[in-house]
Amino acid sequence: MTTSTAPLPIQACSPAEAAREVAREIAALIRERRAAGRMAVLCLPTGRTPLGVYDELVRMQRDEALDFANVTTFNLDEFLGLPPEHPQSFRRYMRERFFARIGLEPTHTWIPSGDVAPAQIAAHCAEYEREIADAGGLDYALLGIGRNGHIGFNEPGSARDSRTREVRLHEVTRADAARAFGGLEFVPERAITMGVATILGARRVRVLAFGADKRDILRRTLEDTPGPQVPATFLRGHPDVRLLADGAALGR
Repeated sequence: MTTSTAPLPIQACSPAEAAREVAREIAALIRERRAAGRMAVLCLPTGRTPLGVYDELVRMQRDEALDFANVTTFNLDEFLGLPPEHPQSFRRYMRERFFARIGLEPTHTWIPSGDVAPAQIAAHCAEYEREIADAGGLDYALLGIGRNGHIGFNEPGSARDSRTREVRLHEVTRADAARAFGGLEFVPERAITMGVATILGARRVRVLAFGADKRDILRRTLEDTPGPQVPATFLRGHPDVRLLADGAALGR
């Protein structure tokens, strides 16, 4: 499988502007698919970065009658070892910060299980891939970029052809999560993530990056030869990808 060295299109904007832009695109997709009698299939992240997008979509439901009845979502990843009600589980994050606020049916939301039995992880990951395929593939993937260049939990060393799987979390990823968990010793060491190839299979990809702490990794994402040491570099060459970043992240 070849890797493109094409540039990554950039849109310089504030976090608020990016949230509005992405929410408008998602809303247009939802309405377009509904008019065609189809589901809109979204790939969604957690963390601080997408919160503005979720808030704007909630506002659009309230003020602009945006209907989520034809939406199916697949989350990028989940920590292993966390039950669904754990304060730091991504399932709980999504329910509290987005799904419950828009009344999205639980049967329309897919998130890797954090408490799947170890012997069942491989089968669980394969089933996740099948569910994405059965949904018709991902229409729209919303991503952030980790300080080490990860997308999802595809840490440095991840192959371009990787699929949903169990991974060991990089020390930078765990350190960044330590405050939320109350200490590094409480951060899980492993997770389940969509693979790079799964993400790149989305018809449209939008990447958000804000703040000076993302400046170095964005430079590498934009300039390094695409490869597994900075998984975000694999985004270059996707037929419909755009990076939305503020001046601090872009060094402007």
